[in-house]
Amino acid sequence: MQITAVILAGGRGLRMGGADKGLIDYQGRPMVAHVLERIQPQVDHVVINANRHLDQYQAFGVPVIPDANDQFDGPLAGMQAGMHHATTEWILSVPCDAPLLPTDLVSRLRQAITTAQAIHAAPSMLAIARSASGTHPVFCLMPRKLSGDLDQFLQQGQRKVSAWQALHPHVFVSFEDEQAFTNINHLPS
Repeated sequence: MQITAVILAGGRGLRMGGADKGLIDYQGRPMVAHVLERIQPQVDHVVINANRHLDQYQAFGVPVIPDANDQFDGPLAGMQAGMHHATTEWILSVPCDAPLLPTDLVSRLRQAITTAQAIHAAPSMLAIARSASGTHPVFCLMPRKLSGDLDQFLQQGQRKVSAWQALHPHVFVSFEDEQAFTNINHLPS
């Protein structure tokens, strides 16, 4: 299972006063550097989806891809950009503001898909992370062949990640480490 990870850094950062979340300092480094360090060993390729400060993101040494338009359509638009850029069969999406994401995220999502496909014979299965605090829809492993379906969903004006995911066979994968899904949405005071 070849996988391309798409680090979603394409938002407006409204809850951070318009700051670019991926570039905000966390423990002495930009948040996206922490995410990249944790996710890169788990996948075959990594891209960063960004719509601002592209040159700063390019300094991390991985491809930087913007959304298809300049409307800041949310995480699904970043997932769509990743699907259109990737050449692998599978896409993993993760947010840029979760610097503590699990180091076993991919192996557990992949195993859940393999098991679910064997039971249900569903080739377009998605695996979505969850923890005690709830579901984390942007931590998702999905087949790239759903790109046309995602294109149509976005063209209809839909933007909710979980609504698109609900249209496809999916499995939730429970993680015990609640801190792993902590997302940093506010500037440090």
